[in-house]
Amino acid sequence: MSSKKDRFSSKDKNYMKLAINLARSRKGLTGDNPSVGCLIVKKDTIISIGQTGYNGRPHAEHSAIKNSFEKLKGSKMYVTLEPCNHYGKTPPCTKNIIKSGISELIYSMEDIDKRVKGKSFKILSNKKIKVKRGLLKEDAKDLYDSYIKNRVSKLPYVTAKIAVSKNKLIYSKGTKRITDKNSDKITHYLRYKNDSIMISSKTLNIDNPRLTCRLKGYNKFSPKRIILDKNLDIKLTSYIFKSAKKGNTILFYNSSNTKKVKVLKKKGLNLIKTKLNSEGLLDLKIVLKKLFTLGTRSLLVEGGDKISKNLIKDRLIDTFYLFQSPKILRVNKINQGFTSFGILNSKYKKTSKIISKLAKDNITIYKR
Repeated sequence: MSSKKDRFSSKDKNYMKLAINLARSRKGLTGDNPSVGCLIVKKDTIISIGQTGYNGRPHAEHSAIKNSFEKLKGSKMYVTLEPCNHYGKTPPCTKNIIKSGISELIYSMEDIDKRVKGKSFKILSNKKIKVKRGLLKEDAKDLYDSYIKNRVSKLPYVTAKIAVSKNKLIYSKGTKRITDKNSDKITHYLRYKNDSIMISSKTLNIDNPRLTCRLKGYNKFSPKRIILDKNLDIKLTSYIFKSAKKGNTILFYNSSNTKKVKVLKKKGLNLIKTKLNSEGLLDLKIVLKKLFTLGTRSLLVEGGDKISKNLIKDRLIDTFYLFQSPKILRVNKINQGFTSFGILNSKYKKTSKIISKLAKDNITIYKR
């Protein structure tokens, strides 16, 4: 009889790696539901795969069972997260698994949802299905970091990024680009993977950004725009204002300028008046809580030094990308530096560094 240490074979591990990759490819695109990957194997052959659908449905297990090109009796299912066992907008995945004739199930991580946690294991085991759990559990924990944050804290998972020059400037008058084109693709990938993006009105008025995902074929995944604008300084000539429509732009403010409020609301922006913190800035903790209630589950912050500093100081960022360019920017009267190196290194852990042969920039990733 196999011991607990060797109860998973190398084949099991390889199949689960594939399932995790399937789940990772949909991460950030499945709404309230976690992104799940699923494989069904029979006689050492993959006979079907499934992923959680965009916006959360259908579930991965449902798709894999439905898409199988063989009868499932005697097959083995690999799934990244404990299958659901309750009725919601879809029937329980456990019910589909039992009906399908699958004889063995391996899942990586137990669901933290109280409706599911540990219960599916019992339900399936009682139906004479062999169930194992915990395969590549640490990989799954990393995959489900945002799902866990959403469920436990009732807050969006916050990713932030900032680009700095070799002389630690993030802005210099007359310079449009700090990082190279390869780093820009990573930025657009992050926009693709997050349902919302947040900047300040200062960044908006200086850069006049589009905040869209411009990876070929992924334009439809551009995130919802979130603007922090305490004094309603947003320029009415900006792209963000001109392209605003109901549901795609939220603006947090603290101002009594009723005339401008009326103009912005008429254009379709969702305006939310927000309290200031002890430093006289918009309270970012309140902002994040409100965004969660409005459906934001993953938030990308492309702010300047001030927003980054406040988020880092209060440890409100979960993952931080520091893009470091070899360029030296010219120092002039209108330039801005990144002043949070010390706080970042004291509050966060460096987890990895991306050094590409194609890109000249270095990218350091920090985690909370």
